[in-house]
Amino acid sequence: MDIATIFGIISGLVLLGTALNSSGGLKAFWDVPSLMITLGGTMAATFINYPLDQILSIFKVVQHVFRRKLPPPEEVIAKLVYFTEKARREGILALEEEAEVLDDEFIKKGLQLVVDGSDPDLVRNILETELAFVEERHKISQGLFITMASLAPAFGMLGTIIGLISMLRNLDNPRSIGPAMALALITTFYGSVVANLICIPIAGKLGIRSGEEILLKELVIEGVLSLQAGENPRLVEEKLKAFLPPKARDSLAAKRQALGMEERGMMP
Repeated sequence: MDIATIFGIISGLVLLGTALNSSGGLKAFWDVPSLMITLGGTMAATFINYPLDQILSIFKVVQHVFRRKLPPPEEVIAKLVYFTEKARREGILALEEEAEVLDDEFIKKGLQLVVDGSDPDLVRNILETELAFVEERHKISQGLFITMASLAPAFGMLGTIIGLISMLRNLDNPRSIGPAMALALITTFYGSVVANLICIPIAGKLGIRSGEEILLKELVIEGVLSLQAGENPRLVEEKLKAFLPPKARDSLAAKRQALGMEERGMMP
């Protein structure tokens, strides 16, 4: 679980609720027609803008905001260096069994292509094509929330216009001025909350997650091609270290040692 995301949402809701409660009570900021205009309008426009299957996938996409499923890059590098060492000792075909038990489908595909004797250019093209489609899917998911972030304030402003029209048409009835003005202001409030507390932060976190996954896959491509070329494992490690920040490079040696011990049956 991503603690930062959970902390941000909870702290944002608590602080906002506390501020609203001290400004006249939460009930004063609850208005069903305003919610219908802001949330209903945002969702309706989103359905118009995107295909149904992409909108239905939003629940699966949001899971990536709260979960961190990607392995640490230094762990992936340690595996790739280990595979390179094994290929030099036992040959490329020795990696076939290793590939079958891998959970990472991207590394698994790369190793299988190498074991099958595919041309290096073909291996790169296949992996980079898959990488491009992954990046495109991420952009679509991120774009969905960016679209909602732009629509919510717009429908909030639409609610404001509706409230002002209602107020101006009933200036002769003082009792209608208050509810109409409340509708005018609360819709803008709802639109700002939806955009700035939900949609924009989620889009930003999805962008970060996408960047992390793309970087990891680029690392795998370089590692697999180096393995296929029969490069020295130490040189492969130094090459892949360029993908890591300085702190992560320090822990790479420990990851490699732990992986080697595990493969030799020295760890449970």
